[in-house]
Amino acid sequence: MKQKLITTLASLGAMLCSASSFAAQTQVIYAGSMLSGAEQTLEKQQTIVIENAMISRIEEGYVSISELGLSDATIIDLKDQFVMPGLIDMHVHVTFERDANVNPHRWLTEYEADYALRSIKYLQRSLDAGFTSVRDLGSSYKVIFPLKRAVERGDISGPRIFAAGDTITPTGGHADLHGYRKDISDVISDGLGVCDGADDCRRAVREVIKSGADVIKITATGGVLSNTAAGVSQQFTDQELVAIVETAHNLGRSVTAHAHGISGIKAALRAGVDSIEHGSYLDQQSIKLFKKHNAYLVPTLLAGQTVSQEVLSNPHMPVAIANKVRAVVPQVEASFKLALKNNINIAFGTDSGVSRHGNNADEFQWLVKYGMTEKQAIRSATIDAAKLLGQQDKLGQLSVGKQADIISVNGSPLDDISTLKNVQFVMKAGQVYKQL
Repeated sequence: MKQKLITTLASLGAMLCSASSFAAQTQVIYAGSMLSGAEQTLEKQQTIVIENAMISRIEEGYVSISELGLSDATIIDLKDQFVMPGLIDMHVHVTFERDANVNPHRWLTEYEADYALRSIKYLQRSLDAGFTSVRDLGSSYKVIFPLKRAVERGDISGPRIFAAGDTITPTGGHADLHGYRKDISDVISDGLGVCDGADDCRRAVREVIKSGADVIKITATGGVLSNTAAGVSQQFTDQELVAIVETAHNLGRSVTAHAHGISGIKAALRAGVDSIEHGSYLDQQSIKLFKKHNAYLVPTLLAGQTVSQEVLSNPHMPVAIANKVRAVVPQVEASFKLALKNNINIAFGTDSGVSRHGNNADEFQWLVKYGMTEKQAIRSATIDAAKLLGQQDKLGQLSVGKQADIISVNGSPLDDISTLKNVQFVMKAGQVYKQL
């Protein structure tokens, strides 16, 4: 009898927990102002119904629970807020953050777990800043994919992660290890992405995808922050680029290319990459290639501004890096304006990790300063970013059937883009992570 009573009480408790969980899944947001749909039309006084982490209804006015035909729901009052889709950052490195005051050789004493544990606060800061999705473009597969799974399980808080894992790079390329004796670098550098020759690059792409990559990141040119005086021109051969893109596309992965110099940008676009990161040197021929291949530019303006400030204050910055900063960053504004003038696809990306995680919204101010309207800048981090991710059916807009990724701010970012630097409310997939 006693055992039967215990079993009955356990069953009842499970039913109550299940009912409570189900009730908690229904939420109603009253939005004072809202960016709605694929065109991000500004709407006033809207009611958003969220069920099972999805937007199930959007109604005009503030509709009561009874009028909605709901028996129970959690009401979230954002009547004094500007409500919009969760933001998407298409270029981050969540496993590190530049700090001129940290021992540059710290990595020689640490394990992958050190990077993962530090990343927890970076992820939290990004989510608090309103970025509900990020694309990580270059972190060790041993760290980034466990972090991605931890976020998906709800073990830690953070944006949903779309990750490249190890970057595909030629020997001595931007994503290879620089500045150490060969016998030391050979022992320590155990990444998957270093390759030479078309066949070897096909192998590397397959290896990186096998490790879990959602997207393939390549270094089509030299990089500013690699400690080598090798410039920022093309690094992979045309044949290697074609082999990488073909292999990735055949395996269902998009390809994005770190590319500063014009020769590498054009070579990567001719090979069929889906997007260019940075794009510091553009010309009319590259613009034509962007249009021909319907490729995207992810300009990362904030990264350039960040390292421009660092070069003035960090006496320990290696000379090879400092010289590239001084040469490359002044070219960025003109190239971005050329892309904007010619209506190239542009998606929002910060290169956070170079800049501070959580300061991602600073990028908006540079986009606007260099010529975007506020609405264009917001679109680059919502609608257009979702398209480049291949997630336009789920993310990037407040519409019925989309994931309930919703943020709010005080005031209208359509009038003052800086309001996005102070996000008041964050919901990701129907779960509230921040509400001031």
